[in-house]
Amino acid sequence: MAVLSRNEIDSKYKWDLTRLFATDEEWEKEFAAIDGLAAEFTKRAGTLTSKEHVLEAFRAHAEILRRFEFLATYAMAKQNEDASVPLYQAMDDRTMSLGSRVVASAAFMTPELLALPEETLDGYEADPDFADYNRLLSGIRRTRAHSLSREGEQLLAMAGEALSAPDQAAEMLRGLDLKLGSVRDEQGQRVPLTDAGFVLFLESSDRRVRRTAFRKMMNGYASMGNTFAALYAGQVKADLLYSRARNYDSCRAAIMDSEEVPESVYDSLITAVHEGIDTLNAYLELRRKKIGVSRLHMYDLYYGNEQGFEIHPDIEESFDLFLKAVAPLGEDYVRDASRALPERWIDVYENEGKRSGAYSTGGAYGTTPYVLLNHKNNYDGLSTLCHEMGHAMHSFYSNGAQPYPKADYSIFVAEVASTTNEILLNEYLRKQYKDDPAAQRALVGNLLEHFRTTVFRQTLFAEFEHRAHQLAEAGESLTSDRLSQLYLEIVKTYYGKKVAVDPCVASEWMRIPHFYSPFYVYKYATSFCAAISLARGILSGDPEKVTSYRRFLTLGSSLPPIEELRIAGVDLSTPEPVTQALDVFAELVYEYQTLLS
Repeated sequence: MAVLSRNEIDSKYKWDLTRLFATDEEWEKEFAAIDGLAAEFTKRAGTLTSKEHVLEAFRAHAEILRRFEFLATYAMAKQNEDASVPLYQAMDDRTMSLGSRVVASAAFMTPELLALPEETLDGYEADPDFADYNRLLSGIRRTRAHSLSREGEQLLAMAGEALSAPDQAAEMLRGLDLKLGSVRDEQGQRVPLTDAGFVLFLESSDRRVRRTAFRKMMNGYASMGNTFAALYAGQVKADLLYSRARNYDSCRAAIMDSEEVPESVYDSLITAVHEGIDTLNAYLELRRKKIGVSRLHMYDLYYGNEQGFEIHPDIEESFDLFLKAVAPLGEDYVRDASRALPERWIDVYENEGKRSGAYSTGGAYGTTPYVLLNHKNNYDGLSTLCHEMGHAMHSFYSNGAQPYPKADYSIFVAEVASTTNEILLNEYLRKQYKDDPAAQRALVGNLLEHFRTTVFRQTLFAEFEHRAHQLAEAGESLTSDRLSQLYLEIVKTYYGKKVAVDPCVASEWMRIPHFYSPFYVYKYATSFCAAISLARGILSGDPEKVTSYRRFLTLGSSLPPIEELRIAGVDLSTPEPVTQALDVFAELVYEYQTLLS
């Protein structure tokens, strides 16, 4: 089916951005106002000498940031709707520039605060008047050794726009300029090959379709390999600049320290997952036998929906199933979540020029979250809806419970609520189809696939990202050949025993947008492992487990992320949640084997 233009989609399936700005003209007026406020804020430099002046500065800058979020959310959403519209390309680009100026306008604050006596800062942190800002203060003090002078902080903030260029360029290349052609489907009809529709081809029962789509996709990216390598090398150089400017030993250390997460979490994840590769191989062997091929290829990994159990819910049906699946979280959760579709928090369908994939943004503090989908009427589309609504509700409750400076939760915990929702969906459907053997095979198989794609695949990505940064830190050039060689080597570590690793998969790293958000992907794996434990607690019938989890959803960034997860009931400072999740994976593999036989 041809991809529709934006105008051909019913407005009820498009997000309503008028909650942010009624018109582009209103956006322009606010842009000018915030630009002026940022310029005015710089005049506060040298004034942070008393409690009153410090509080006034915190409040004024928080208000600038809060209003800027409205601008940024609107510009990003409009550009993501259709990246081919020059107006919104320009608005998004201008917002990035303004964001750098807003951050730079406050560059004086950290060095001036750190120049105050320690006992003064102690008093501020303990003062109820600073309750909204105590986490900000503690973060500044915690990273004292990595703070720069006023001029250094300002320069690093001003560099933000330039340092984001690789991400912006890679997104435009993937979304607009890279032409992937078409693939003949099972009926011989030519269908455009897009990132958004790629998985549908890989799920085809026709191996020719899977193979053709896979090779066209990988070779299409490889044809732009030098460009993608230059862009990713630019991103890594930006990460290097940031880490070295702040006197960190590595890029990873800089990013993880800013999130208050020890590097040991990253290393123990990779170690534990490597120990689980034999179980992954056992699962892949079951998949091979199930689909009836002598040797699995990379293009076979997404095929295998159980014949006799396929669901094709449209968006309304998917939304209803989502609400039923999350019912264990409480009537108020369901009531709040039920607003999302009728109030148009969600941009539902793929259209020409629309960003691929899916995401949720907390929107702007004081309004609703926004969710971007490219919905397909299948289990994956349903599961993606549940996932993104997990993000949305996490933002909804954090924004409702916390003051603005503490409302935005850490990226480290960002994937926990979304993944918990996906697991609740799987368990709900297993109960609904408890007497249907085909359904049980499909649903257990789906959860196993979720393990493979989230724990194993995202850890694979994390390993690639870490090693790519290590190469750059050692002075090695990140060429297309070197990056593709590295990626192929790691894929073979994970899949080589049971899968014919097609050489063209070496270019797959070019497709992964999250590599431009440094050291993000590992959080999918740790969050999935946490979610396995949390979902089991929620479904256990213990009301205290639900209460603890619901409290976690309200915490925002009011506590260190590791501590917030302890409140929810999981301690990711130890390897235990990962090893326990891999034990669950092994149990599911055994159950799947029994169901298949």
